[in-house]
Amino acid sequence: MWGGYDHGWGWGMGFGMTGVALFWVLVIAAIAILVKCIAAGSASGARTPPKSMIDILKERHARGAITHDELARKKRE
Repeated sequence: MWGGYDHGWGWGMGFGMTGVALFWVLVIAAIAILVKCIAAGSASGARTPPKSMIDILKERHARGAITHDELARKKRE
């Protein structure tokens, strides 16, 4: 009735399962790469130590935002 259709596991079904498996491998790999990139991005920002108040004052003095006298007074404080 089916006109010669083979009801067994032919090449079409084999490639179909391989395609599905390949799809899921690629999805999992993409997720792993995305997680690794996000983790690397957040970790690199956490590695820089916070600046001390003296360093901030020296930067402000270098930019001209505070005078030498203000820098010396704030260092004493």
